[in-house]
Amino acid sequence: MSNYKHIPVLLNEALEALNINPEGIYVDCTLGGGGHSSEILKRLTTGKLICFDQDEYAISVASKRLSEISKQFTIVHSNFVNLKVCLEELGINKVDGILYDLGVSSFQLDIGERGFSYNSDAPLDMRMDQTASLSAWNVVNEYSQRDLTKIFYDYGEEKFSSNIAKKIVSARTGKTINTTFELVNIIKSALPAAVLRKSGHPAKKIFQAIRIEVNKELSVFQKSLEDAFKVLNVDGRIVVITFHSLEDRLCKRMFKEKSSVNLPSDMPIVPKEYLPEYELVFKKAVIPSDDELDYNNRAHSAKLRAIKRIEK
Repeated sequence: MSNYKHIPVLLNEALEALNINPEGIYVDCTLGGGGHSSEILKRLTTGKLICFDQDEYAISVASKRLSEISKQFTIVHSNFVNLKVCLEELGINKVDGILYDLGVSSFQLDIGERGFSYNSDAPLDMRMDQTASLSAWNVVNEYSQRDLTKIFYDYGEEKFSSNIAKKIVSARTGKTINTTFELVNIIKSALPAAVLRKSGHPAKKIFQAIRIEVNKELSVFQKSLEDAFKVLNVDGRIVVITFHSLEDRLCKRMFKEKSSVNLPSDMPIVPKEYLPEYELVFKKAVIPSDDELDYNNRAHSAKLRAIKRIEK
């Protein structure tokens, strides 16, 4: 992977939304290949960038990249669910901007042996933190048919969840399911011919669902975002890039709750203590431009939302 090239999604839009103060403190909760982080770092003078990642490979790649730009950064080897605690350990109580670029990193998909991709034959893994005990193998081989069905439906929004779960349980009766291609073939066998003829990979939703379960992505994001609001300075901003509807709905709901007044609409004057502390930077989610979609295939399902803290 020495020739790996990381293309960050919605880069210009994210930088605009962050409205970077060269002297501010910024957090990239999803360092990955360092695409967003490197551009944030270039815009800092006396400011500081804190980067989170639980993937050792990501840290090794991005650390070298950032070191060539500036020394004004610190990498935290941790899941961003620990955002507030880790910042406190660094002596930081407030920050000026926080970025989340959610989902699986590009390089994790590109490194076939990590087991994230249905296009590469590899051991069933999908752990973003390779020291974690739960892997895709455990989910596929040890979860009950009922639990598999629920995960596939809730996290993959797959309408054939029950059929696929039943096929998996049947297939593992004789031997364990060990590789991504074994799983792909089982998924295909559970789907109607008409579905298989449609565009798009038939295993995409199931792989997404398993990955979310293995890494507890939705609960981790919700907890981290709750803490992100607590550490944000006035005029500070939170920017979130999502890649599927579950993450986007969660982000949209939390942003709406923080930026809304929960009082009767006919009240002539809203008391100051009831005014929201946050306002949306964009009324609607920002999506990639046609130009970006032409050169960056990974951007196709991306959406960006941003919110800022305001004086009440």
